[in-house]
Amino acid sequence: MRILVVEDDALLGDALRIGLGQAGFTADWVKDGISAQQAIRMEAFSAVVLDLGLPKLAGLELLKWLRSAKNAVPVLILTARDAVADRIGGLDAGADDYLVKPCDLGELAARLRALIRRSSGQAAPVIEVGPLALDPVAHTVSYRGLPVALGGKEFALLHAFMREAGHVLSREQLIQRLYAWGDEIESNAIEVHIHHLRRKITPELIVTLRGVGYLLPKDIR
Repeated sequence: MRILVVEDDALLGDALRIGLGQAGFTADWVKDGISAQQAIRMEAFSAVVLDLGLPKLAGLELLKWLRSAKNAVPVLILTARDAVADRIGGLDAGADDYLVKPCDLGELAARLRALIRRSSGQAAPVIEVGPLALDPVAHTVSYRGLPVALGGKEFALLHAFMREAGHVLSREQLIQRLYAWGDEIESNAIEVHIHHLRRKITPELIVTLRGVGYLLPKDIR
């Protein structure tokens, strides 16, 4: 799950980027509203963590721009502004949640997971596709009731496939979901992770569509 953090405070922004990464997200960080606009135009994010007091373009104006452009990405406002009027203004402008600084990182991560679940039409926290189950909170995977030990990128890749079960994902889309800006990416990284998933779970787990992408079938057995 790729998250965009929009925060002008250097210490807090870096802490959010690192903390959300440790919580299982792929987090990118920008320091002003214009940079956030550019990032959103170029990349697809699962959610945005948005400060209100931003340079160049205020957070509320960025939010209004997003919604006027019909972009439905979930937005969680994270700000020091705790007045009821500010909360109402942010939510009425199109925010999906509002959290006041300082906040607990665990609560922020939980709220983001809930927003992303709702945006994808998923009610339960545990994702199930046939005999395969993934719990993004506990960071566990089971297949036919047996636990499967996965590395961090393998887990993130499987999560992406299960959220889009039955849909083809291109290599570029998978890279976008797994890697933040500045991450080192081996040329065959996606293929290696897919090979490991097939070996650890089942060879039929992921279908390769040559020249198109990869697919996790809804009817895996």
